[in-house]
Amino acid sequence: MIGRFAPSPTGPLHIGNLRTALVAWLSIRQRNGEFLIRFEDLDRANSSLTNEQLQIDELAALGITHSPDVIRQSDRFLLYADVLAELRQRDLLYPCYCSRREIRDAIRAPHGEPTDGVYPGTCRQLSVSQRQERERAGRPPAWRLRTHQERYIVDDGLAGETSVAAVDVVLQRNDGVPAYNLAVVVDDAAQGVTEVVRGDDLLASTGGHIHLQNLLGYPVPDYVHIPLVLGPDGERLAKRHGAVTLEALAEQGVPTRSILRLLGSSLGSRIDGASTAADLLADFSLDHVPRLPWTIPEHWQTVTS
Repeated sequence: MIGRFAPSPTGPLHIGNLRTALVAWLSIRQRNGEFLIRFEDLDRANSSLTNEQLQIDELAALGITHSPDVIRQSDRFLLYADVLAELRQRDLLYPCYCSRREIRDAIRAPHGEPTDGVYPGTCRQLSVSQRQERERAGRPPAWRLRTHQERYIVDDGLAGETSVAAVDVVLQRNDGVPAYNLAVVVDDAAQGVTEVVRGDDLLASTGGHIHLQNLLGYPVPDYVHIPLVLGPDGERLAKRHGAVTLEALAEQGVPTRSILRLLGSSLGSRIDGASTAADLLADFSLDHVPRLPWTIPEHWQTVTS
């Protein structure tokens, strides 16, 4: 068994990131598997080695250990380029010249409200002359996976059997940088990952990932999608919610061990007094993890004292 946690090193990890990492670690270590860290540093403008070390230290503070071999996606561009070349040769990619605004406008329903966000295929059938016209206008293309919205059943560790569609996701951005949807599939296969634990906001993307895995002859890992962490206002956790990192909470007098215990409790743990992630192993089970989002407390000192 091989599990992984793959954060973007663009700043400190917030409570939602740490909770996902904790589930991934507990699930794999309970079965004596190997736990990997992979830095998804495709955002070259905001990623840094300083943030990488900060995130490793934050995980260590909770007792989340990992294999010493840490990889970075920025070191693997040649590998991604080879996979893209294979897909192009098989006519499985097409150039897309749409801006984000054009895509957003195209997927709106007639009454003006956004639909499910699926790219409508605007550039799928462009002729050679239409592509040349857009490129002469200075619009470099992104490259999308050509699908027929094939459907797959994900036997998710929390959500159960879920039907998801493969859609025309971007595999290379219009600045030439490989996109998440390509890199995550290639890296999970290359590292032999057998279980992927991540937020349930990515469940809908799993159809495209399975489709790409099948096209490339990769094994399909087990998936576990964790319900998101919400702020006290019920909205998705964000910077506006204030102290949601270990450092910020420490400044408010909330010790790391108290945060660990609260995270354990949010996952259904009945163990009192845990001081490190390993203390939660004996009682951890995906069956205990709530299927609904977890809302962080408004006053941490009250619930962690």
